[in-house]
Amino acid sequence: MSNLKWYNIFVIGTYILHYYTSVQGDNPVDKFLDSLSEKQQAKILRVFQYIQKYGLTSILPHTKKISGTPLWEIRILGQDNIRTIYAIFSQNTVVIFHGFIKKKQKTPLREINIALSRYQEWKLRHIDK
Repeated sequence: MSNLKWYNIFVIGTYILHYYTSVQGDNPVDKFLDSLSEKQQAKILRVFQYIQKYGLTSILPHTKKISGTPLWEIRILGQDNIRTIYAIFSQNTVVIFHGFIKKKQKTPLREINIALSRYQEWKLRHIDK
């Protein structure tokens, strides 16, 4: 079990980073992060620290727009290709919707659809009131 603890909301410099939480209170992003090894978690935390110190532009080599969607992907490269999918809702609000280990060259449509479904549901609850 990891000594690292994940929280639903990180205040990162001028950025606020939320983990998606379902209507029922489930937090699949937190569960995914907890399932990773300490080394894998450290890689993700390092990227979050870059955001904290230097803003979103500092992680551009680690990000990729998912075409045809409002979503972006944080790519943690290495032996394990860890991905987190997020959206930017305002100049300083980022919501992470999904995390997974990528096993193929192309991001699986199934993983994109999970994140997109969570995005739409979250947006209905928080933005389109």
